[in-house]
Amino acid sequence: MKPIQMVDLTGQYQDFKADLAESLQQILDTAAFINGPEVKSFQAELEQYLGVKHVIPCANGTDALQISMMAAGLHPGDEVICPNFTYIATAEVIALLGLKLVLCDVEYDTFNLDPARLEALITPRTKAIVPVHLYGQCANMAPVLEVAQRHNLLVFEDTAQAIGAEYTYPDGRKATAGTMGKAGATSFYPSKNLGAYGDAGALFTNEDAFAAELRMIANHGQQRQYYFDRVGVNSRLDSIQAAILRHKLRRLDTYIAARRKAAAFYDDALQGIDGLQIPGRAPWSTHVFHQYTLRIAGGRRDALQAHLREKNVPSVVFYPLAVHQHPPYAHARFRDEDYPVTMRLCSEVLSLPMHTELTEDQLAYICEAVRGFLR
Repeated sequence: MKPIQMVDLTGQYQDFKADLAESLQQILDTAAFINGPEVKSFQAELEQYLGVKHVIPCANGTDALQISMMAAGLHPGDEVICPNFTYIATAEVIALLGLKLVLCDVEYDTFNLDPARLEALITPRTKAIVPVHLYGQCANMAPVLEVAQRHNLLVFEDTAQAIGAEYTYPDGRKATAGTMGKAGATSFYPSKNLGAYGDAGALFTNEDAFAAELRMIANHGQQRQYYFDRVGVNSRLDSIQAAILRHKLRRLDTYIAARRKAAAFYDDALQGIDGLQIPGRAPWSTHVFHQYTLRIAGGRRDALQAHLREKNVPSVVFYPLAVHQHPPYAHARFRDEDYPVTMRLCSEVLSLPMHTELTEDQLAYICEAVRGFLR
């Protein structure tokens, strides 16, 4: 059995190595490194895959979130609600723009923002909500959107971990992650389900005028060269990364199927163990398993992780601290007791290896290592 990795990208590369080499050689031969044909083709192909009107490629997922808020005209002091249990980039962008961070607790089973807690957080200064589709499944968007509509709030989806997931509304309508709010933002960091071989990101929107604003801001605030209409940023997807992403997008459904197969193996092998809960499944969303995240009760999470390390099984805690526990975001208005689910998850979550190249031998070894500690 080959060594187990938390993320293994080499097998994917071997699958399309020859085709990619041809694409990269064409870019080198034409020197179309920025906004070249590969970028435009990737944009169009991703629009079709997601069923969204506009994809705006950019340099990374954090930029995508920032650009969306800049385009919406949010001002310093405006309040923006996001989950307290998330990667720091979601809150980081709010702070960078001088906006007031408002943190919301999450649901224990799905790890995602709890819509039932939104109303109590809204004030006259609230302008936007940022649901994060964590670990690979959608937050419950219908009640989020209903609250937002009632209070005239914007919704920006952080879908860095859930590209390809599908949400089902109560009336049966379906939409892909990132296409339901004012805008969606995603990352193509190499470890993502659809990952580049460097930093990359994109924005999604169905609004024509807003798409034009997003494109302008991502390109220094210019609509035509050397005419600058507003303050922008330098955030563009380069052609080499676009070529890589095009090849991987064609295989994304296959990648998702492989992740789901691995998750099903974990489910079967690990369910019913005292003190362990397998990932919850939201009835409103499919799951693309960016992470496979256990919850370990009784204060045994860290000991299990140490045990797995001894067995050469990698694992990661996503995330050991709530947003408000990090020094840049600590404030007297954030109290641990106001976020009971977030605090519990930070002490319980442990993500097992999850990628497209996992073999049954590896999965069986990982599961036996987990069971060997907990039984």
